[in-house]
Amino acid sequence: MTDPEPPATPRRPVTEELHGESVTDPYRWLEESTDEVREWTDAQDDYADAVLDTDQRDALAERFDDLARVTDYGPVTPAGDRLFQSVKRPADEQPVLYVFADDADADVGDPESGRALVDPNDWDGDGTTSVDWFVPGPDGERLAYGVAEGGDEQYDVHVVDVATGETLETLAGTGRTNAGGFAWTVSDGAAAADGFYYVATGSADGGEGSDGDGGDDDTDGDDTDGGQLDKELRHHRLGVDADPDPADDPVVAADFDEQVWPTLETDGDALVVECMDGWERTDLYGYRGDPAAASLSPVLEGHDAVFSATLAGDDLLLVTDLDAPYSRVLSAPVDDVVGADAAPSVPDDFAELIPEREAVLRGVEPVGDRLLAHYHRDAASELVVFGRDGDRERDVDVPAHATVHGVHGADEARGGDAADADSSPAAYFSVQSFASPPAVRRADVATGATQTLCAQDTDVDFDVAVTQEWFESADGTEIPAFVVRRGDVEPDGSNPAVLTGYGGFRVNRTPTFDRFRLPFLRAGGVYVLATLRGGTEYGEAWHDAGRRGDKQRVFDDAVAVASGLGDRGWADPDRLGVTGGSNGGLLVGALLTQRPDLFRVALCHVPLLDMLRFHRFLLGASWTSEYGSPEDPEAFAYLRDYSPYHNAPEAAYPATMFTTALGDTRVHPSHARKMTALLQERNVGPHPVVLRVEGDAGHGVGKPTSMLVRENAERWGFVCAELGVPAAHLDG
Repeated sequence: MTDPEPPATPRRPVTEELHGESVTDPYRWLEESTDEVREWTDAQDDYADAVLDTDQRDALAERFDDLARVTDYGPVTPAGDRLFQSVKRPADEQPVLYVFADDADADVGDPESGRALVDPNDWDGDGTTSVDWFVPGPDGERLAYGVAEGGDEQYDVHVVDVATGETLETLAGTGRTNAGGFAWTVSDGAAAADGFYYVATGSADGGEGSDGDGGDDDTDGDDTDGGQLDKELRHHRLGVDADPDPADDPVVAADFDEQVWPTLETDGDALVVECMDGWERTDLYGYRGDPAAASLSPVLEGHDAVFSATLAGDDLLLVTDLDAPYSRVLSAPVDDVVGADAAPSVPDDFAELIPEREAVLRGVEPVGDRLLAHYHRDAASELVVFGRDGDRERDVDVPAHATVHGVHGADEARGGDAADADSSPAAYFSVQSFASPPAVRRADVATGATQTLCAQDTDVDFDVAVTQEWFESADGTEIPAFVVRRGDVEPDGSNPAVLTGYGGFRVNRTPTFDRFRLPFLRAGGVYVLATLRGGTEYGEAWHDAGRRGDKQRVFDDAVAVASGLGDRGWADPDRLGVTGGSNGGLLVGALLTQRPDLFRVALCHVPLLDMLRFHRFLLGASWTSEYGSPEDPEAFAYLRDYSPYHNAPEAAYPATMFTTALGDTRVHPSHARKMTALLQERNVGPHPVVLRVEGDAGHGVGKPTSMLVRENAERWGFVCAELGVPAAHLDG
């Protein structure tokens, strides 16, 4: 049977002078949203259908449906005398938001013990409308949640009365408002939260949905971000209008720089606004008083450091890397630093509460009269209890090589004998590892003991072994990587293996459980997670070493790990794959163009690949602090040196699958489209280059269960077919 051929793609070169260099783009026309581009996309999908139709995909589709149809539990959020949690039951396409009583009879995770508050499965027939975030009021009487369609991350904010389940208001069209950009307010004398601050942006309609200035050489980004980079901090008062319009809400602050992303923290009265400039520094502003007259005043600004604010009773706590690359906690009375009478602060106005340690501080959560600090040590989680005086009291039990997320603390002791003098407020968190599915735990901060409340019921019927190994990068830096495999798999060079990493934006890649990875591991596969520079797994210096002009170090780190896996017998190049998404898709693109000989198969998801035009589309302009701006001659030079789209030679490329989505409001689909066309043109080897485009998805948020099953069956089926894993070994 003859292998199918990719569809032909017309070359229509556009040449321009950039900083004195002539740069030609042969596929600029694929940036546009036209009938011709849609027809080309349909032809690429047909080609992908033919290539991806393998026995491995068919075997995995049935297996993955079984693996996906188990109950998933989100983190628990306490508020007032209630607990809130998202639970996805086996038949659900989307998680259901439940409320539980915070008492001794509560059986968190059990829908029969709680009450369904919001069920998006009743809203449409295809499951693509999702609840992506929720924030209960401080007293638990009201709750806000964000609804998006097709994963586009453009939210309508709904507010419900928790006791009755009644929807009080819907604030439509707030743009990218999310949990970090939402904060409740409580008026004097009010029985419950009666308003909220929120960060509103424009829609993404100027991106993929626009008809076409993508091919205009003069595009400056303003026409293609749909207003997503235009941000306003507003206040909304509940009950003022039966059909509220965000445009009618008073604006507290506006004119934020396109790289500044405000995050809000409030206790219902005091407001602290974190304005993070790119991924390298934060300015803090605050307000205290009537929200209708809110006006921000500086708290801390002008410092080359990141500050993350938490209001804890009468104190403002700051997690910061100021003079502490691994971060520490500073503290000051709220009254001294927030409000109309507070003068702009300097760091010396804050006392050091928790000094820097030999682990990277990720956050701190108030739990009654204590603080629960979350650390990363060698890219794995630790939890430590401190007193409000900063004295370390004890560790909380967390498995080795595990990741904690969703840490939330209760204000008061509940869930046990109220008369017990030794009872203490609980902390709730989720934990997972490469071998153990996500579980929700309750921690007693007085003792450090934990109790598992509920856990994803996925059966791992084989021994999973995990080691952390180090590989020397090109500049001599030692790069750690987790090597995950079945316990009896030996490094004999014959193993199929998949390498992944991220390397950017201060994002830490830590051990996670993936049920869709299990058949590959069970069949003898090796999964490798590399801790590349660009994250903060080893502090801010680790991040700084992998950005802007030093971005090539990230690719060198990945090459070192890939080469080292072969040297140590974990996987030879003809049995090694690589996968990554978004900034991790840029990583895959760079590896494809710089070292195609190292890999047999590649998965490149929602990627950045044209690094000379990324800033012109959607959120791209906000990433210039991480990558540098192509408008800057110095940055242009190093971006030009590694930009995958501009450095793809004629070569025998690995079997490659690009994926993108028409609803992606972060990374424009043109990156994947143009790179697919280019590699199909320049591939002189026998392996296919395919593109899969999702019509009802975005950058990855809010996908229904059925879509996750189909996508993963295609992706893992492609990997297993190319790496020679027989279908018979995958059906469980």
